[in-house]
Amino acid sequence: MGEPEPPYRQIVGDVRRRIEAGELRPGDRVPSARAITQQWGVAIATATKAHAALREEGLTVARPGVGTVVAGPAPRRDHELSRERIVAAAIALADRDGLADLSMRRLATELGVATMSLYRHVPSREDLTLAMIDTAIGELRLPDRHPRGWRASLQHCARLEWAGFKRHPWLGPSMSLTRPQMAPNAMRLSEWVMAAFDGTSLALSERMYVQVLLFSFVRGLASALEPENEALRESGLTADQWMEQQEAAFATMMDAHAMAHFQQLLSEPFDLDLDSLFEFGLARLLDGITLFVDARA
Repeated sequence: MGEPEPPYRQIVGDVRRRIEAGELRPGDRVPSARAITQQWGVAIATATKAHAALREEGLTVARPGVGTVVAGPAPRRDHELSRERIVAAAIALADRDGLADLSMRRLATELGVATMSLYRHVPSREDLTLAMIDTAIGELRLPDRHPRGWRASLQHCARLEWAGFKRHPWLGPSMSLTRPQMAPNAMRLSEWVMAAFDGTSLALSERMYVQVLLFSFVRGLASALEPENEALRESGLTADQWMEQQEAAFATMMDAHAMAHFQQLLSEPFDLDLDSLFEFGLARLLDGITLFVDARA
């Protein structure tokens, strides 16, 4: 006997059967994620995954102001398309389901248009990703005036970046350090950080190194955001709930290997929280940069 289907696939199969039987017709609403949790007794993450699979198979489509409905003959909205609308829809899809699940076909389904019509506005998937990056970075509103002192400026910028990466978990992993994308808003961010050191003895190359170092720190932590979202969608467990399930295994391992420091750590207040790691790491990073700037003075 084969492995039983995961719950979300069972839900997809049931909805497909209802569509094929004519119980659900094109344009009819399918059960919402919350309704699925009640009808099938599953977690909201499982219901969300079932919805994503139904869209991916072309069985359903999201209709603004209506909800998720059965796909079928519907008026095409190709004439309503614009680059801005396509990019906004792509960002919303990637925010919800991850960048790996974003395809031109699925994006067209979300927008209710023909796939080929997208290419009149975004020539390629790479062009779309670049536009998404630039738009997301453009949401970071840097003040025209720098806060007093370079440290306050870097702290402000890093916190804006962290908030942006949390809002768009796909953003950090999609940006390259060695082959940086030509995104005007990303370059504007670098320019602002370099200007924070006006009045110091740092050379422009050193300022750029500091900017890359700061961005690398924030982006490095942010790279954990999308995998965590995927794990939540797959398991239905938050990071705290997952850690609680591992307590017995951790205790056994610590006892078996005489890990005294870990045993003592668990008896003290400690939380492996990304926001806490961000604040701790940012402070230590700025401490180190302060020594460097002072040495150049």
